Formats: sequence, structure tokens, C-alpha cells
Amino acid sequence: MAKKVAIVMGSDSDFPIVKGAVKTLKQYGIGCEVRVLSAHRTPEQASEFSKHARENGFGVIIAAAGKAAHLAGVLAAHTTLPVIGIPVKSSTLDGLDALLATVQMPKGIPVATVAIDGADNAALLAVQMLAIEDTTLADKLSAMKEQMVQEVLDKNQKIQAEVDAL
Repeated sequence: MAKKVAIVMGSDSDFPIVKGAVKTLKQYGIGCEVRVLSAHRTPEQASEFSKHARENGFGVIIAAAGKAAHLAGVLAAHTTLPVIGIPVKSSTLDGLDALLATVQMPKGIPVATVAIDGADNAALLAVQMLAIEDTTLADKLSAMKEQMVQEVLDKNQKIQAEVDAL
């Protein structure tokens, strides 16, 4: 059975950011579940979810949170699954607080951290993690990288034609 990805967000206000990760995972045919669990308001439920994530078929957890942004660390503390943190930009400090809270984890509780509001990259990193054991996913990732190369080469060719026309 293919592993799913859990996307946990600290607030429903994070959903506009998280939608990008959901779309990316669906493009790769990876099942995902999205939950709202707070490190501060529902710590017991967050802990229980994380403790049982592996047995519930998850292979990676993505955690999105803003401001204090302790969600990824709380989830990582209770699982051996990889956890990817998405620091979410809030009205205060432009997300720098969330970035620092997500990336500055103590020894023994690793959290991979993507850019502020970097949900698409969080999903791609989750796909890459699952692709370690899934060659079909690895092939899809290779095709995506080849497509990116071609897109850049096409843009370069277009610019060169514009420069030559000057």
C-alpha cells in the first residue's frame, strides 16, 4: 500500500498556503489528509496524531504554522517519520518568527524546513522522500526536472531572439 502524506496546519487560516501542497501531491498520485491541530490549543491531539501516523499509513508529515510555529517540532517529537515544516507568513514579522521557530530545532528532533509559505516545495520534498522506495515516483520527479530544464532553455532561446532583434 502506498504511503500517504499528512498535512497538519495550526489554524484553518493556513489553508490557502497548504492548498499548493495538496495540489502538488495529487499531481503525483499521492494520497494526503489535511488536519487542523494546534501545538498550543490541542497538544494532546497533535501528539496522538503524530504517535500513530506511521501505523495509519503515513510516510511523511508536513506541518504548516505561523507565529510561534511550534507545530512541526511537537509532531516531530512524537514520531520517527520525517517532518517537513512550512513556516507561514503572518501579519507580524513577515513570517521570520515562524521560520526561526521551525528551523531552530534541538538535537534529536529534526524538522526539514522549507521557505516561508513554501508549500509546493514541502510537497515536492515529501514526494522525494517517498521516491526513495518508489521508482514510479522517482521517474515522475525525473520527468518534472527534465521539463523544468526544457522550459528554461526555451525561455533562454526566446530572450536570445529578442536580443538579436535589437
